[in-house]
Amino acid sequence: MNQVVLMGRLTRDPELRHTQTGTPVASFTLAVDRGFAPRDGGDRQTDFIDIVTWRQTAEFVSKYFVKGQLAAVTGRLQIRDWTDKEGNKRRNAEIIAENVYFTGDKRERGDGSARPPYQESGKADDYSGGYSSPVQPSGFAELDDEDDGDLPF
Repeated sequence: MNQVVLMGRLTRDPELRHTQTGTPVASFTLAVDRGFAPRDGGDRQTDFIDIVTWRQTAEFVSKYFVKGQLAAVTGRLQIRDWTDKEGNKRRNAEIIAENVYFTGDKRERGDGSARPPYQESGKADDYSGGYSSPVQPSGFAELDDEDDGDLPF
């Protein structure tokens, strides 16, 4: 089983590109704090993890996410081998994101809206096929922070 769940902050705005066949692909880096502090009492360590999204998920991420924003990502780990300009063999680990979610509050998102996550369908490694569609809304509406006088709790 290859399933990864991460939550962290974007270190840069997502970069949207298109393949030769016109398929959208976006990439960004997520700064993820480790869940523990070092034994010597120092600061927590942070991992910087490359994330790749495809199709409508890529368009969604590039449109609504920005540097510094808190996001949750689910997907799979992929190891990619490549050769650099000098002919050296390189290896890169990245997450192929299937779902990207807003995890900060409305004020952190900046625009005050609640948008549903997009989910990628089809095989993520089949870059030429598949179809992405938005997750259908649940029928719930987000409440304003100021208008909670009628709530029983």
